[in-house]
Amino acid sequence: MMKKYTIKDIAELAGVSKGTVDRVLHKRGKVSDSALKKVNKVLEEIEYKPNPIAKSLKNNKVYKVCILFPQSTQDSFWTPCISAVEEIENNYQAFGIAIEQHRYDSNSPSSFLDQANSIISTKPNALLMAPLFYKEAQEVKKNCLEKEIIISTFNNMIDKNSLSNYIGQDLFQSGRIAAKLLDSLTNSGHMLIVHIDEQVQNATHMQEKEKGFKKYFEEKKESHYKVSTISINKEQATNYAAHLQQYFNSNSDINGVFVTTSKTYIVAKFNKENYKKLKIVGYDLVEKNIDYLQQGSIDFLINQNPKKQAFQGLSNLAEHLLFGKEIPKAMLLPIDIINSENYKEYLE
Repeated sequence: MMKKYTIKDIAELAGVSKGTVDRVLHKRGKVSDSALKKVNKVLEEIEYKPNPIAKSLKNNKVYKVCILFPQSTQDSFWTPCISAVEEIENNYQAFGIAIEQHRYDSNSPSSFLDQANSIISTKPNALLMAPLFYKEAQEVKKNCLEKEIIISTFNNMIDKNSLSNYIGQDLFQSGRIAAKLLDSLTNSGHMLIVHIDEQVQNATHMQEKEKGFKKYFEEKKESHYKVSTISINKEQATNYAAHLQQYFNSNSDINGVFVTTSKTYIVAKFNKENYKKLKIVGYDLVEKNIDYLQQGSIDFLINQNPKKQAFQGLSNLAEHLLFGKEIPKAMLLPIDIINSENYKEYLE
C-alpha cells in the first residue's frame, strides 16, 4: 500500500521547513528557487498527489451554484429536478457548495429572462439552466460570459450547432427513434407530429426532434408515408380536443402520432375518447402518460430522465469548482424506450 506523506515528511526529505513545503503546495508566499527545486524533486520522487477534499475543507470557501428550470406546477416533467437538487445538497454542502433553485413560467420568455438576469445580478459561481427559449438563452449566455459565470444547460442546448456544456439526450436522434417506432407499428400511412404548449420557432429542442423524425422517413427507401406537423399553443389549451378534432376531420388518414413533449396524454385522451386507433409515441414518465401507457392508448414513451440531467449537471459544476475537474463539453444520456411492460423499472 502506497505511503501517505505528510507535510512534515516532505520537509524532512527536502531538508526545508514545514512552512516552505506548505507555501509550495498551496502556491502562496515567497520561496527561494533552491528550496522550490528541492521540494518539487521530492514531490516528483514520491509521486505526491494532493487531496482535493481536504484542500476544499481547508479553504473554507463557499461556492454558489444556481439552477433555473420551469415551474413544476405547470408541467410535472420538472418535478424530479427538485429531488436531484436535494441529493446534490446532501453530497456537496459539507464541502462548500450552496445550491439555489429558481423557477420560471414555461409559457413566458420574459419570465425566463427576468429570472436569469436576477440570478446573474447576484454573481453566482455557476449557473445550470433548462432554457426553453432559444433567443433569450443567447442573451443569458452573453451576460454570463461577461460576468465570468460558468454556464451549463440541461434538456436543451443553447447553441443550435454546439453541445457546449450540455447534459441531455441527442434530440435529433430521439426524433429518429420515434419515427422508427411508429414505422414498426404502422408500416405505412400518415404520420402527425404534434407540438403542445411550445413556441416551436423559438425552441431548438422541438425543432431538433421534428428534424430527426422527418429525416428518418426522408431516408427510407420506397417510403409510403406522409408526415405533417401541427402546434397547439397555450392560447388553445382550454380545448385541446377541439383543435385536434378539427385537424383530424380534414385528415382522416392519420394513423400515427409523435408528440414532442411530456404532454402526450392529451393526444392519448383524444385517441381513447374518440375511438381512434392511433399509434402514439411521446415523451416522459409523468403520471398521466403512465396511465394511458397502461391502458394501451400510448404505445411508447421516450424517457428523458430530467432528474439525472439535473443531477449530472450540478455534479459537473460542483466538482469543477471544488476539485478543478474539467466540465465535459457534452454528456449525452441514453435514449430509453418505455412501454407498458418495462415502465416500472424506471420509476423511483
